[in-house]
Amino acid sequence: MNNNRLKIKTGDTVKVISGKDKGKTGKVIKVLPKISKVMVENVNVHTRFEKSKKAGEPGKKVTFFAALHVSKVMLLDPNSGNPSRVGFTFLENGSKQRMARTSGKAV
Repeated sequence: MNNNRLKIKTGDTVKVISGKDKGKTGKVIKVLPKISKVMVENVNVHTRFEKSKKAGEPGKKVTFFAALHVSKVMLLDPNSGNPSRVGFTFLENGSKQRMARTSGKAV
C-alpha cells in the first residue's frame, strides 16, 4: 500500500546510501511519488544509443539520469551537511514543517 507521500522534495540535496552510486550527492531533479522514485542529478547515469533518423547520418549516444528508489537516498541536513532522516513539526499557526532529525532544525 503506497500512500504516495514522500519526505524528499524537488530541489533537496540528497546522498545515495546504497547501490552502485553509494556516497554520491546531488540535487533532486524530479520526484515520482506514484512509484516511490526520485531522479538525482549526476547519479544513476544511463546511456542509450539511438539510430539516426535519416539515412547516411550517424546514430547518437544519449545519456540521461534514471530514477532511484526513494529508500536509497537520504536528505542532507543543511546545517551540518550530514545525512538525516526527515520529520515533521507543527507550528503555532497550524502549518506543517519539515525538520532534520539529526539537528532538529527546519529544512
